[in-house]
Amino acid sequence: MSVVSPLVSVVLPVFNGSPYLQDAIDSILVQVHDDYELIVIDDGSTDDSALILERLNDPRIRFFRQPNQGLAATLNRGIAHARGQYIARQDQDDLSYPERLEKQVTFMESHPDCVLLGTWAQILEVDRPVDRFHRHPVDEAELRYQMLFNNPFVHSSVMLRKEAVQQVGGYTTDPDRQPPEDFELWSRLSRVGQVANIGEVLMAYREIPGSMSRVGPSPFRRRLITICAENLAAAALLAPDDPDVVAIAALTHGEAEALPGRPDFSRMQSLLLRAIDSFAPDPQALSLRQDALGRVEAMRAGWMVRDSAAYGLLHTVGPVRNVAKRIWRLLQRFRRTR
Repeated sequence: MSVVSPLVSVVLPVFNGSPYLQDAIDSILVQVHDDYELIVIDDGSTDDSALILERLNDPRIRFFRQPNQGLAATLNRGIAHARGQYIARQDQDDLSYPERLEKQVTFMESHPDCVLLGTWAQILEVDRPVDRFHRHPVDEAELRYQMLFNNPFVHSSVMLRKEAVQQVGGYTTDPDRQPPEDFELWSRLSRVGQVANIGEVLMAYREIPGSMSRVGPSPFRRRLITICAENLAAAALLAPDDPDVVAIAALTHGEAEALPGRPDFSRMQSLLLRAIDSFAPDPQALSLRQDALGRVEAMRAGWMVRDSAAYGLLHTVGPVRNVAKRIWRLLQRFRRTR
């Protein structure tokens, strides 16, 4: 290990994280890969987080304090202090398994064009491990396809190539674009290099009731729609405000009210097929095309159900109401990242 010039800089932002902070730090300190530094930034905590951090006595840890600036700005400060080639994220309430950094470094070293690398994660419901996992796609074409609709990376699992992060300007602090600051950055990174996930569970992701990821307020969805529209536009070589681009992004996230009129579902299908052709080689593109057609058909069915005339009918005719329920279940299936 080189303390002066480590290979990996682990960035851990802290804000009122005392319940799980020590466990998160310990999960990094027991990593098999030992050529790293741990950069911890206390973003104006008002609980006992600072006391926990002040007790740390390990040459691998660099501790900074600042008035509260928010997650994106804190992450950017951590990246600015980073001396490693790779930036690994760690959250204050998640756990990295011992082989995480070693396996990610091995992958990044053997894939020099990869700028963003995530892993699978087991879900903790507060303190309890459950039989649920984040198992996002590992193939690049499938990942790029999923990024047209949603975020297929666990933020606290990612390793980033620092040079690429600096190239695209780091995390945005624009309140009109974040949160989700993670998906926003992943989207820009995907335009300058390759992206991937390791298909192994290398961390534990803690779900806490009331958190942003669990609640998803409307302003969050609107920003998510903006980012998805940009990804669609980039893949299909169109403008982000193209009506069909906006329609796909809005309907994916249940914001039909944002559209000025009835979408053109045939054009939407053509747009998605064009986007897929930009990153997916045959024969892999076939399955993605089939999924895209199914998504648009689900959107079409959902639009029919919400039509005011049909809505009145559904409340009086039982068989039609049952059909509507099946349509909505289909639509929900395609809204979720597989």
